[in-house]
Amino acid sequence: MKIKNDEYRLLTHPFEPLYDEDSNILILGSFPSVKSREQQFFYGHPQNRFWKVTAAVFKAEVPKTIEEKRTFILQHHIALWDVIYSCRIVGSSDASIRDAVPTDLRRIIDNSKVSRVFVNGKTAYDLYMKYQAKQIPFPAEVLPSTSPANAAWSLERLTEAWRGAIFPGDTGLKQRKHV
Repeated sequence: MKIKNDEYRLLTHPFEPLYDEDSNILILGSFPSVKSREQQFFYGHPQNRFWKVTAAVFKAEVPKTIEEKRTFILQHHIALWDVIYSCRIVGSSDASIRDAVPTDLRRIIDNSKVSRVFVNGKTAYDLYMKYQAKQIPFPAEVLPSTSPANAAWSLERLTEAWRGAIFPGDTGLKQRKHV
């Protein structure tokens, strides 16, 4: 189905990145979904498996409220942000993104301990490679998308892929306290 030009909306990212000076991994999405924009927080669609996957990776309870999610992210030394700051988009469709303006990742890199970057999904990774890879001093690793659109990946399979990337070679909980 062809998208008409009047279906595109020019949007600016509606909330700030989440990180602190102790964050040591950065997880990037593409651009917030309609539900995330409504909630003013990351991974707001109830069918997105991000919170279930990350909780399983860190052997923690799945955070429910925005405050619990914020606390979970910072306790595990994670930074969250998106690749795109503004774009024309139809609904939540990453495939429809055009006229993209990238976010400034330097502010996170310069003000934290981030030394590893993970990108949630291939589209986000492609956008990252196009717009931001040159400004970051270390490579990014693409992870399978937690989006409900990625139905080919079960929750268990996603969790194992994410765990293997975040904790390569980890067979126990020892390292999980300090990523």
